[in-house]
Amino acid sequence: MALIDQLKEEQKIAMRAKDKQRLGTIRLALSAIKQREVDEKITLSDDDIVAVLTKMVKQRRDSFAQYESAGREELAAAEKAEITILEDFMPQALTEDEVSALIDNAITESSASGMQDMGKVMALLKPQLQGRADMGKVSGLVKTKLA
Repeated sequence: MALIDQLKEEQKIAMRAKDKQRLGTIRLALSAIKQREVDEKITLSDDDIVAVLTKMVKQRRDSFAQYESAGREELAAAEKAEITILEDFMPQALTEDEVSALIDNAITESSASGMQDMGKVMALLKPQLQGRADMGKVSGLVKTKLA
């Protein structure tokens, strides 16, 4: 089942169950997907939809951290709940060992020898890791291995 169809089906289920939190989050995701489709005049593939969802999760993690540091526990809890709902539609996250193995393969495949080749390595890794690992952390691991 396509990811967009899965989101729409889950929206219907949330409506029937009167789950306002889940319904609102799914509607936000569908709205963000539709906005990108209209802006770019394209139909998004599952990979593109995962990229949109990844961006939404990242925004919510940033908000969660800010609310938590400001002592706004009720808002932090709402952001955490939205993160959990959005992650239901994303691919299974990779373990650190799997990410490390993919980085090693990408370094070997691109014949990277130093920091000047980091762009090549990241270009190989991004399609494999999109939505499955935090690209900021991956970037740090690649820097460590190339240094």
